[in-house]
Amino acid sequence: MGDTQLVSEVSICANELKKYLGKIKDRDKELDFRASKTEKYISQISTTEKSEQLFKKLLELGIPRLKESQIHKIIDVMPLSQRDLKVVLQGYSLTLSNDASKKIIDVVKEFADKK
Repeated sequence: MGDTQLVSEVSICANELKKYLGKIKDRDKELDFRASKTEKYISQISTTEKSEQLFKKLLELGIPRLKESQIHKIIDVMPLSQRDLKVVLQGYSLTLSNDASKKIIDVVKEFADKK
């Protein structure tokens, strides 16, 4: 096996991963073991088709210290209350004000209704 070199690392949400797996499946006609397990898992969780728009809206809020990887986690889980949002982000060293978390929840609810 040749040397593998990591060129870049980018976080994506579950819906984008689903699209990438579809492209790989079209190209290779079949997924390997890990990719097929991942595809099976992603098909079981609910994802919003409007993830790109939701990402842009959350980014436009301009909340300080909120990173893209955290926004992708919010999109994957779609928390509908401030308490749920706090649980989703508890693994990160990020403290949100009540106002900021309310803005996030309002945007997420707007997209959750469109499902």
